[in-house]
Amino acid sequence: MAYANYSPMSEKIKYEMEFPIQASSALLYQYISTPSGMQEWYADNVNSRGEIFNFIWEGSEEVAKLISKQKGKSIRFQWMEDEGTNYYFEMRIDLDDITKDVCIMVTDFAEEDEVEEGKMLWENMISELKHLLGSV
Repeated sequence: MAYANYSPMSEKIKYEMEFPIQASSALLYQYISTPSGMQEWYADNVNSRGEIFNFIWEGSEEVAKLISKQKGKSIRFQWMEDEGTNYYFEMRIDLDDITKDVCIMVTDFAEEDEVEEGKMLWENMISELKHLLGSV
């Protein structure tokens, strides 16, 4: 029997990025963990109902589930299309104890041929976030 429409899901590759950001970790957390904060830089519109977040960009909508949250520190989502996998995207705030420098660490997954595109997208979005925070 032929499966013409069958295409095995390729393995996604985990990648991490670090962005120094000049802002208080408390303010930064509001921008990465709340629908109103994320709507300022991540998507055109963000709605949530419980653990389900709807992200809307120029008319297209993606749905993600909040899978973990560490108050003041990190937030992790999983796209509904990745449900049942180990794929997620996470934004984590790191504070250097000595210098007090703040960084946002992004962890995401993409198919091999989409990793560079994913990194560029994050760079653009974090650049927008820095601009909002006056941390250029």
